[in-house]
Amino acid sequence: MDGEFDETALKRQLEDLQLEHRTLDEEVSALAACGVADQLKLVRLKRRKLYLKDEIYRLEDILNPDIIA
Repeated sequence: MDGEFDETALKRQLEDLQLEHRTLDEEVSALAACGVADQLKLVRLKRRKLYLKDEIYRLEDILNPDIIA
């Protein structure tokens, strides 16, 4: 597969990242709702969410490139 990518593997990776992002979102919401959240843990979770979001966008761009005709 010279220069090509394994679309199935990328889709699976994308699904895994989306699931982890949703899970972190729920955890961040739960920590914020209880009001006595560990601020350092909250910041770390939010940073991880941002990283995952960037990776999700990167994979989506690979799978669905903008083609300017």
